[in-house]
Amino acid sequence: MKYHAVKQWISDRVELSSLIAALLVAASIWGFVSVAGEVIEGDTKGLDTEILLSLRNAADPSDPLGPRWAEEFGRDMTAFGGTGVLILVTLFAAGFLWMQGKRRSMMLVVTAIGSGFLMSQLLKYGFDRPRPSLVPHGSFVYTASFPSGHAMMSAVTYLTLAILVGRVQTQRRVRAFLIAVAVFLTVLVGVSRVYLGVHWPTDVLAGWTAGAAWAVGWWMVAKWLGSHGAVEPEAPEAETDDDLGEKPRRPRVPVS
Repeated sequence: MKYHAVKQWISDRVELSSLIAALLVAASIWGFVSVAGEVIEGDTKGLDTEILLSLRNAADPSDPLGPRWAEEFGRDMTAFGGTGVLILVTLFAAGFLWMQGKRRSMMLVVTAIGSGFLMSQLLKYGFDRPRPSLVPHGSFVYTASFPSGHAMMSAVTYLTLAILVGRVQTQRRVRAFLIAVAVFLTVLVGVSRVYLGVHWPTDVLAGWTAGAAWAVGWWMVAKWLGSHGAVEPEAPEAETDDDLGEKPRRPRVPVS
């Protein structure tokens, strides 16, 4: 009896989605700190080197595995994590929310992604890890290596947009689709950075964990602000066509 009373008390005060989100943020932060600690101590050098070289021709490390089109595809995918592309995607999403009348949500999205970019640069400056020099770089680079800015900002941008734009959509399948696309693009961008030889694998792993923590953390902020009326509340999910406002189909009348 006492157990059920405690369970009911918790369920009345803590939403399952919020609890899961908090656990995801905690796990992501723990993952980033663990990877960062191993990198600082130099314990990841052997594994990083092995993975990086495994993606290269053993006879010629300057040649990535696969045909020429695969290398070109890698450059195409890495562009999805470029600063210019992410700015455009953010602006387009902000315009979409503006046209929907979700202007406070629009400001939240811009703030979340802008602050994530600033955090990415601060982390790079703080760790100041050199780029890999084992193989020629397949893309121009200008900043430090850890964490991967492309991996982190892809997670920050695409996951934040998927979560914060999805929260004002009524269809569950639309929300799921947005998150699936965001995860897919984030993974492709991170893998492409290692394939092109411009990042160590642990750079990408750290970028993913930091970006995921940032995106989910801002979803929790949006949920809290929505409950207090500071931003548009999360849209209720529509389970049926009638909930979406579609006219019910007229039953067919058999012709005699």
